[in-house]
Amino acid sequence: MFAKFQTGRISSKHVAAPDGSEIRLFHQMKGGGLSQCTLPSGLTSSAVSHKSVDEIWFFTEGFGLVWRKQENIEETIKVEPGISLTIPKGTKFQFKNTENIPLRFIISTMPPWPGESEALPEEGPWPTSFPNNKEMQT
Repeated sequence: MFAKFQTGRISSKHVAAPDGSEIRLFHQMKGGGLSQCTLPSGLTSSAVSHKSVDEIWFFTEGFGLVWRKQENIEETIKVEPGISLTIPKGTKFQFKNTENIPLRFIISTMPPWPGESEALPEEGPWPTSFPNNKEMQT
């Protein structure tokens, strides 16, 4: 049995991610999903971790910083167009836009995003621009 073809154009509508960023959904299939994430200029996401999904990010616009932590391994990296990174499940992460243009990246999520309860609130290195997200459902 084949999966049904999917075709579409990215919508200008977005959904709010649990970390406060804007997500524009592309498509999902059995093994994963694809989306575009935007963090407006000067903003910092909430720090979160994922319970069951792995992600690959590819930056297409803007400049910023991404913090990641797994147990005793921790790093902060500069991101810009052309940079790709991974967010394995259980990794604590937070990102911030350091310029006056949107920070945009493509996200491959494997398996497909299961819903808002996937993201767990964490303590990150920077104050968030989205203080209400600290009360995420777990």
